[in-house]
Formats: sequence, C-alpha cells, structure tokens
Amino acid sequence: MLTGRMRVLDGGLASTLQASGFEVDGDPLWSARLLSTHPQAIREAHTAFLNSGAQVIESASYQASVPSLQRHLGTTAEEALGLIRLSATLATEAMEGWEEARRRRGEEEEGTPRITAGSVGPYGACQADGSEYTGAYLDTVPRSELVAWHRPRVQALVGAGLGLLALETIPGLAEALALLEVVKEWPEVKVWVSFSCKDGQHTSYGDPFGEAVKACYERGGGQLVGVGVNCTPPELITPLLQEAASHLPPPDVLPRVVYPNSGERWVAGKGWEGGGGGGGGSWPFLAEVGVWGGLGARLVGGCCRLGPGDIKDIAGVVNGVKVT
Repeated sequence: MLTGRMRVLDGGLASTLQASGFEVDGDPLWSARLLSTHPQAIREAHTAFLNSGAQVIESASYQASVPSLQRHLGTTAEEALGLIRLSATLATEAMEGWEEARRRRGEEEEGTPRITAGSVGPYGACQADGSEYTGAYLDTVPRSELVAWHRPRVQALVGAGLGLLALETIPGLAEALALLEVVKEWPEVKVWVSFSCKDGQHTSYGDPFGEAVKACYERGGGQLVGVGVNCTPPELITPLLQEAASHLPPPDVLPRVVYPNSGERWVAGKGWEGGGGGGGGSWPFLAEVGVWGGLGARLVGGCCRLGPGDIKDIAGVVNGVKVT
C-alpha cells in the first residue's frame, strides 16, 4: 500500500484550523471539537491539504475518544461514536469532492491513488496533559485497559469505511502492541505505527526506537504497512531512521513513515515554545526530505504547526526524489 515511490501525507489539522480562526490550540479536544461545532471547516481543511499535494489525508479523530467527547461535549457514548464516524465521513467526502472537481476540470488521473486514513492517537492525547509526549501513564495503565479504551474508536472508524488506520504519536511500545492487538479483530484493515520520540534513539517513553519498530514488525503481520515517527523535532528524524534501519527489513518490504512537527514544542499550560516554525517555505528542514527518502521514508508529511503551505513545499521536494 505504501511501497514504491514516496508519497505525501497531510499536515497539522489543528494548526490549519487555528490559522483559519478557530481557537483549537490548547482545547482539550483540539480539532475534534469542530466535529460537533464546525464540521464544514474540517472538510475544507482536508481539501486545502489535497490542493497542496497531499496524497494521504487523515481523519480528525486524533483526540476523539468516547470518554473525552463525553467529558468535554456532554455527549452520550453513542453520540460520541457518531462524531468519530463523522470524522471518517468528512475526510472521505473531502477526498471524493476533490477527485470529482479534478474530473470536471478534465485533469488526467494520477498514477498514485490518494488514500484516506483514520487517525488513532494515544491514550495520553485524550488526557489533555501532554502525556502523549512522555507516556507516563504506561507505568500505571495496564494493557488490558488500553485495549478496551482504544477499541470503540477503532471500531467506529472501520465501521465508517476506512481500511487504513494511522496509529500515531504513540509514546511507548506497550501501547503500540496494545493497538496492534485491537486491530487484529479486523484482519482486513491495514495500519501504520508511528512513535513520538524524545531523542535520536528512544521513544518518548524511553524504549529503544529500533527495538520498538522491530517488535511492531514482528507483531503486526500482514496488517502492518509502515512504521515510523511523528510529532517529533525534525532534527531527530535522520538518526531515528538510521536506528530503525539496523532492525528492520528494507523499505520495499516495510516502508518508513515520517511526519515531524515544525520544531516547536507544545507545553501544557504554556503553549508553543521553541523555533523552527513552518509556513510558506520557511521550514528549515525541507532539504532533509530527500535524505529521509534515502533512509526508507515512503510517506512524508507534517504534524503540529505545519500547514498546507508547508505540505506544498514538501510535495515539491518529494516529487523530485527518486528512491530505489
């Protein structure tokens, strides 16, 4: 599904919506709140990424767990599941609408099909305390609880028709393995696993990165179509890919997935800190995209603070990279 040439993933959905005037930064639901209040804005953000060259887009379900939607929107469990399914519908409709607009313009079909993936964020992303970047909860939350917590969202996204899931910003191996256990209930579904990392050798929780992606490869079976890193400072991507290379088969067997943040860091209660922000070609790591392709990256995009303009720049680089 992700083998062959490099593909372009979308960027930070919440950052894009924030730039459009919606106050989502720091909201406990982030962009998922707009599933209830402004769903059309989410559809338009997806379309903006497609117009910028994204070939894979993700649903607005990263923070959309049943407990968090109940807590912060006052929904019932069934209403929460309906909003999660809506996130899949909005992404699918945006993709279909974009493709139909191309046909009306008489544009030729592209050789690389575009794909919609369901975003499945970690347990910590729905605690609104920044723990997806530490994995501290993995010391106290058992795997059985993680499995039970993740299952409803996965079921809702699959039930809404998505055949590819992004298990992303996972801080530690234990949660990745719990998620791989969940998705085995739907053997036809494909997934990629992407970790958040604290340095060039370790996941945010502290697992050796190479060993973590190897364990996912061994457990994922035919459902696993990629492993990698996201929502991580871009300067760490190259050493992390190098670390993975010594533990994994070549990328034509298991592609690597890479979508770093801008270089800024979200600090709960404070906001964005640090430099390196993207926007209209100012992101200083574009030259690294080709390097990442050489190290096995077959899906490259952006995470926090990288919007459609940055994805357009990344697409320009990706379209000029030949990988073997």
